[in-house]
Amino acid sequence: MKNYLDKMASQWFLIILLEAVFLLLVCAWFAEAKSAECPSIENKPVKIEAWLSKRYKKELLQLRKEFAAMGNTRVTLWVYPSENSSKIVAIGGCVPACIVRHTLRKAIEYYGGVNALVNQNFFSCNSIGVGTSLFADSSLQQIRLEELTRLMDGSLDTRQFQSLSRQLTIQNKKVRAFGLMLDNPKLMKDH
Repeated sequence: MKNYLDKMASQWFLIILLEAVFLLLVCAWFAEAKSAECPSIENKPVKIEAWLSKRYKKELLQLRKEFAAMGNTRVTLWVYPSENSSKIVAIGGCVPACIVRHTLRKAIEYYGGVNALVNQNFFSCNSIGVGTSLFADSSLQQIRLEELTRLMDGSLDTRQFQSLSRQLTIQNKKVRAFGLMLDNPKLMKDH
């Protein structure tokens, strides 16, 4: 009888120990998930950086106000040394859809459109880059007018918008280089 009770006590101890370990793992997972969430734009405003054609040099103050019109943003404008800056946009994974759509409208107005998006793994989650030429071709995807129109759909909430943006910027596994199709040296693995 004593052996039976000792055996039962050890089983209960083991069960309680396993439950405690499980609870600690769940708490650690929730803490990690919480830290992976996007920061509040009230606490960390969205950073917008735009490279504008030199023809807009005298209008930078006004353009800064236009880009910042949605609020909760910090806008930095740079003068691109030539007449036309690129039509490439980088969208951070935590930027609210309304701010991105506003910025895309400005890109269409001042750049004549958007023709490529940068994969989000190459860019800060709380930032937008417009007219950027900092990224290699293997880091971005061309975007067609109908895809841009889908992104501009005001009925998409931020989660849906960001999901679509990630779908549109999936990198090619192979890229053309030196007349060959080679492995993409800039291929980012999803986290």
